Amino acid sequence: MPARTPEECDHLFGEYINSGDLDRLLKLYDPACSLVQRDGNVVTGHAAIREVFGRLVAMQPKFSSKVVKVVKAGDNLAMVYSDWTMSAHRPSEGQIEVAGKAIEVTRRQSDGTWLVILDDPFGRT
Repeated sequence: MPARTPEECDHLFGEYINSGDLDRLLKLYDPACSLVQRDGNVVTGHAAIREVFGRLVAMQPKFSSKVVKVVKAGDNLAMVYSDWTMSAHRPSEGQIEVAGKAIEVTRRQSDGTWLVILDDPFGRT
């Protein structure tokens, strides 16, 4: 199911990450999307993002988020601010709890759906 609004990108992210559906998760992202990792490194493109999210899915996370603000630039761009929490299991550390304040830039596609083009999960932390 594609995102029909910028906010729905966040909602579907949570749904797909919680169900471990990496393929559907990647379909929320533009093929040239950039993702900022927690350490500040940036990965770009589906292959690199698949690797990052693949590690996350392997930890069987329980993720939740709340969109707190959306700022649109015309009809085709929007910046989404969200607060999120996640619990997961890391083999080396056991159960972990992580939270962040994200910023995502989304773009409307020609079919009316929205894709993430820039994603910084810790952009406001």
